[in-house]
This record gives sequence, structure tokens and C-alpha cells, in this order.
Amino acid sequence: MPFFPGLVVEPPQVEERFLEGEPPHELVERLALAKARWGASKHPCALVIGADTVVVLDGEILGKPSSREEVIGMLARLSGRWHQVITGLALVMGEKELVSRAVTEVHFTPLSREEMEFYAATGEPMDKAGAYGIQGIGGIFVSEIRGAYSNVVGLPLHLLYGLMGKMGWDMKDWMAVEFRGSQDPLSGR
Repeated sequence: MPFFPGLVVEPPQVEERFLEGEPPHELVERLALAKARWGASKHPCALVIGADTVVVLDGEILGKPSSREEVIGMLARLSGRWHQVITGLALVMGEKELVSRAVTEVHFTPLSREEMEFYAATGEPMDKAGAYGIQGIGGIFVSEIRGAYSNVVGLPLHLLYGLMGKMGWDMKDWMAVEFRGSQDPLSGR
């Protein structure tokens, strides 16, 4: 049984391009809203969620690496340093739109060349912005975070929960549908 009843996931047909001089936080908010608006055009009666995440080091966005060498280069830059994971989150339902962002600071432990080569060889960093996944093997390199862990994994749940409340969606409402009105959703009784 899915956690969110009626949940539909669709990759939006939105061009993810940077605008000249656009700060990372504005980029993710703009793209998240474009994605949510695209979804709302396909599902006009639904609550639609759009999100976009970037990894930022020294004001520069680190995208998904395209080669093993690029993985090692990104890891070398992140080694022993703090960086940011910024996620733009947009909710659209009818005419109502809400947009916000979550920022999490992440610190990497200093990495040896051997560690970077090992991680690159796993293949895990190839589809990850910033060349790592905190929820996978890459998590061994994260020594500290300031902010929401769920933001680094992919979706800032605390922010989503708050925005859903502002949209008038109460967690109890959709949980009641999911668990068919059970008295205790954790036990299923």
C-alpha cells in the first residue's frame, strides 16, 4: 500500500537551464515552481508538488558528474569542507501557489585519493548532484550536517509538511484515507 494515496509521479517536461547571474536559491525555486505548474496543467484538480535540488560550493553549483575523473574532482573540492544542499519546493493547487526552499549545510571529512577512487568506482556518484549520495555509500564521508537530513536525501519533508498545512492539507486527512479510518494508523487497528 503506498504511503500517499493517489500519488502520481511524473517527470515534468521542463527545461532545467540556468539564467545568467541567477543565484542558486532563486534557480531552485524557479524550477520547482515550473515543475509544479507543469504538473498542475496535467492534473488541474490535484495538489501538485515540484522540487529541484542543487549542491553548492563557494557559490558554484556542482551538477551530476559525467565521468570518473569529474567525480574525483568534485570529491577533492568537497574534501574537508562545508557545502550547501539547496532544494526549492513548490506546491500548486488550482490558482494557489506556494514556493519555498530548504538549505542544509554539509561537511565532508578530508578524503584521501584512495577513498575518492574507491567511491568513484562504485558508480554511485554518477547520477548524484555533487557526486555523492548521503543515503548510500557516500554517507561515510559526511562528518556533520546543519539542517534537515531529508533535504540532502532529496525532499525536505519538514518543509513539505509545513507548506501542505498552508495549502489547507492536514496530515490527518490524507492519513485517514491511507489507513481507511483506522483508530491507530501505526498498528493498523
